[in-house]
Amino acid sequence: MALRSWPERTEGEQTAVSDRKSGISGTRQVGRLAPVRRTSTVDLIADTIRDAIVDGSLPPGAPLGEAEMAYQLGVSRGPLREAMQRLAAEGLLIIRGRRGLAVRTMTAEDVRDVHWLRSRIEPELGRRLLGLPLAERKAVIKDLGGEVKRMQRALRTDDARILGDAYLAFHRMLSDAAGSPRLGRMMGTLLIETRLSTFSMYEHFEVHRDLVGEHEDLLAALSAGDSECFGSLLRAHLEAEVERLLVGPGEAKEDEDERLLAETPDEPQPLDRLDLPEGL
Repeated sequence: MALRSWPERTEGEQTAVSDRKSGISGTRQVGRLAPVRRTSTVDLIADTIRDAIVDGSLPPGAPLGEAEMAYQLGVSRGPLREAMQRLAAEGLLIIRGRRGLAVRTMTAEDVRDVHWLRSRIEPELGRRLLGLPLAERKAVIKDLGGEVKRMQRALRTDDARILGDAYLAFHRMLSDAAGSPRLGRMMGTLLIETRLSTFSMYEHFEVHRDLVGEHEDLLAALSAGDSECFGSLLRAHLEAEVERLLVGPGEAKEDEDERLLAETPDEPQPLDRLDLPEGL
């Protein structure tokens, strides 16, 4: 089959191509439309399962029966299987031989690995944020400040769930601001694994009260434009998180007043039926 050639470029198109090759930015490409990414059924299923892992509806070790999940979500088994394979490739699900897939249970080694990786990536995200144009940087820092305020309100009302959700939102915003799809994908998985670490190590959902003060300091470093201070504070925070997650039973008892707890289900909870857009 012969390949169809593009029509002859106009003078403006030739200039745009030439400028891109020479490294000039800001030149609009003439004559082509940017591709539009359309969410697929597989994307929606994968997002639904990720959300259920994050909120604890699918706890660590939960078996994921293909037929039952397809029925709950109202989808066929083909796209469900593809979505679950995608999540297995991300490391959020594990294959349990003939028993099929299950939500991953994090080990102590997993906890250390996840936080070590974050300690290498997130200081760079902060550096990139501070390299943005002033107006854009201020807008992101303002949004980060909104999540810190949400953490403060949650602390006043002893709401572990809201505090934990604001924590994840803070770090997702930081990741999004860096403008790197690759780092964004990596951080997206690492943050879900961070939540899985909490569910795996504790009997209930738990967060530490010190998270608020630590994030107030992180925000102050970003507001001051000090990427070195931000990186140091972030690494200290992640090291403290590992210690909190892996603390022994005796020490955990002594530390009880410093933690906020929320009940989480021991068994997998039914997933809501997907409201699929027309044509999917």
